[in-house]
Amino acid sequence: MLFCFGLGFSAGFLGAALLKDGWRVIGTCRSEESRARLMAQGFEAHVMARGHRLADAVALLGRATHLLSSVPPDAEGDPVLDLHGAEIAALKNLRWAGYLSTTGVYGDRGGGWVDESSQVAPTGPRGARRAAAETAWLDLWRRHEVPVHVFRLAGIYGPGRSALDDVRAGTARRIDKPGQVFSRIHVADIAAALRLSMAKPILPPAQSGSSSDSGQGQAIERLPARATACHRSPTATRRGKSSASPQ
Repeated sequence: MLFCFGLGFSAGFLGAALLKDGWRVIGTCRSEESRARLMAQGFEAHVMARGHRLADAVALLGRATHLLSSVPPDAEGDPVLDLHGAEIAALKNLRWAGYLSTTGVYGDRGGGWVDESSQVAPTGPRGARRAAAETAWLDLWRRHEVPVHVFRLAGIYGPGRSALDDVRAGTARRIDKPGQVFSRIHVADIAAALRLSMAKPILPPAQSGSSSDSGQGQAIERLPARATACHRSPTATRRGKSSASPQ
């Protein structure tokens, strides 16, 4: 069973694929309207937001063998860990946990290349919050041996969020800049990479790359462009001032 904190674009794409394969998928959203929409798609959904805990977190999470969070941190920290970190740390049946972060943790490198060996150096408050959230999730491994894997995603595109959709909507922009490289990943490739990781968790994690916390027994995965290959393969991307798409 997969439990998703934040059953949004990326997690929802993964969840829909797993439902077709017979998985039970439970997730959270922030409103009753979103809950009704997710229920209509076949998910079991529950409302959770800062200041609104899951009604029966122990029972809901207790059967999870896999757990994914795509909930971004806010100014107060990571809402998932603040509300339910203790329950996650106590899970006995958990085989895999994933946290969807962003390549924004590398900061603005002036167009320079970064990969998994690059130092985390966020240059803005959003990136700093993401880096802090990564550390908090990885602390679950260090302190409680929760099998956490962190995935640093580039800009996400897919159905309804592509250049062709922008053309149809009349909002497309042409960028003519010599040497410009766009770091993007399709939502289907995110789902494929997550499924590979779920099927073969790295425990003890053999990192495809490392952050400043390397050697602590956690996996840091970065999925920039196409990530259909196994996450053991290192990749590189360029970092400028643009930010990643919502997850």
